[in-house]
Amino acid sequence: MQAMKLPNIFVLFSVFCLMGCGGEDNSTSTTSPSTGTTTTPTNSVPVLAAPNQDFSVSAGEVVDYDVSQNETTFTDADGDSLSYTISIQTFNSDSIAIENELSSTGTIVSGTPATVGTVFVTVTVNDGNGGSASDEFEISVTLAVDEDAPSLPAVSFEYVNIDLPDHFTNPNSDFGDVAAQDNQPVNNNITNAGATLGRVLFYDKKLSANDTVSCASCHQQEFGFSDPNVLSIGFEGGETGRHSMGLANARYYERGRFFWDERANTLEDQVLQPIQDAVEMGMTLSALETKLAATSYYPDLFEDAFGSSAITSGRIADALAQFIRSMVSYQSKFDIAFAGGDAENPDFQSVFTAQELQGLRLFTDEANLPGRTLRCNGCHTTAVQTAERPENNGLDADTSADQGAGAGRFKVPSLRNIAIRAPYMHDGRFGTLEEVVEFYNSGIQAHPNLSGRLENNGQPRRFNMTDAEKAALVAFMNTLTDNVFLTDEKFSDPFPED
Repeated sequence: MQAMKLPNIFVLFSVFCLMGCGGEDNSTSTTSPSTGTTTTPTNSVPVLAAPNQDFSVSAGEVVDYDVSQNETTFTDADGDSLSYTISIQTFNSDSIAIENELSSTGTIVSGTPATVGTVFVTVTVNDGNGGSASDEFEISVTLAVDEDAPSLPAVSFEYVNIDLPDHFTNPNSDFGDVAAQDNQPVNNNITNAGATLGRVLFYDKKLSANDTVSCASCHQQEFGFSDPNVLSIGFEGGETGRHSMGLANARYYERGRFFWDERANTLEDQVLQPIQDAVEMGMTLSALETKLAATSYYPDLFEDAFGSSAITSGRIADALAQFIRSMVSYQSKFDIAFAGGDAENPDFQSVFTAQELQGLRLFTDEANLPGRTLRCNGCHTTAVQTAERPENNGLDADTSADQGAGAGRFKVPSLRNIAIRAPYMHDGRFGTLEEVVEFYNSGIQAHPNLSGRLENNGQPRRFNMTDAEKAALVAFMNTLTDNVFLTDEKFSDPFPED
């Protein structure tokens, strides 16, 4: 092995003695009786008898290695005590000296290296009489071979160039300008490589402290990226504080704030919070960076997405946000009506049943249909049916237990795929759409901050719907289910089944 001169700051030494460690002189002087001359035997220097062999470990694997090999590495013919000095020098895969991740105690080199690269170990022994010998060997730190690595297509799925329908892109759309609500930041545009990395991160249970839950545990594709449970279960079995929000069309909310209480300023801020939450995933960001760097697949995925293999929490946030913003739902029965007409004049009559048409008219005054309207679209705006700001919808007269974004107001997510996203509301209190409709029909509570659209002369509105109207409104909401989106492979779990 070629010796390398390395910066002293990265060199670790330890000194340890075997066979007494006293540095005593084991030689014996003799005096000739006839001449009186004293003779001291020549010291035999230590000899490298069994050199340490180079070996490899995977990043994240525990190292516990005895450089003396049970006191066989070196021999000393005089039986002198040998003191060991161990020098450790570490280089990453770019041949840059880095801080040591291994250390030595006595003759043991130990630790858990996380960085791919090479550890150079130099072992020197001294016999206390001027004799010494040395040995050098390398420990190669390689990427771990993950049996549960994701299965990804040779050619990336398309996340960028999506053929969105005209009613998503036309500012004059009959239901409003969807594109104007886009919260994608200029410094984190969706890329195919970025969204692919985000997809892997979203489904990877390594993001939790004990490898038991992922983002997808609480946001399941078949349920519109929500959770059929009232409260989601965290990595140690605890329950989350609120119901899991659906993620479809999260991109189209101009305010760009996230969580029911909108405490995250951006989606990039939001995605890191569950990872660090003591109930949900229980990780620290520094521990996560180290953990992902020790896998076989993340360095290449980060290289593809960001131009280098460096794994940082900022890049993790950007990739997850790209994947979530790519979750655009636009192929429901409701959208088919626009295909038959156009963004300004959708052809609902040829697509919807009579009951669905009645429900559409109840929901919106934009459909140019006969009959009364409740103007639900006053809150659930545009063709993605999401609100412009958090609202107090009168769930409770007293909201002191959970004030949400303030004054009992909560974010209003898109209604896309609402029929398969039960239970409903921030606390999951309603199990069916019928219960939700009945609440708005007859159960809105008085509150000082009740949304103006839900009150009449200072009192909660009562819509007094007939049973037929309530059934029609539910029928319309079923037209917002997008089965293509719910089964699209590019949004699915890339990891092999457990």
